[in-house]
Amino acid sequence: MLSLSCGTILYPERRGRMSGRIDAGIAVMDALWLLLFIIPGVVAFVVDFSTGAIYLPGGRADAGPIKVVQTNTTRPDIATIEAAVAKATGKRVRLLDSRVITRELASRDELGHALAGY
Repeated sequence: MLSLSCGTILYPERRGRMSGRIDAGIAVMDALWLLLFIIPGVVAFVVDFSTGAIYLPGGRADAGPIKVVQTNTTRPDIATIEAAVAKATGKRVRLLDSRVITRELASRDELGHALAGY
């Protein structure tokens, strides 16, 4: 049944989104399943909404509020950064997760420029 959900197949990188603008093309393709067969159409919508694949990439707004977390070292390793983020936010993050985008910045001043493309 998973193969019926167009967004999940065409845009696997979108999985994990919780909200945003709906991709009209994916919604239309899922709706075509509704016209052909009710059950597969419903399944297509349910899978695409539950995985988040139906939502368009929305840029910075997807990430929620931005919080700068600092460490005590000048060149922290991944484990140190993950621990600092967990301590500051109360949420565990895995920097090696394929959904996480990381950038090394020379200073805090580069943060706005680094986020401009997202």
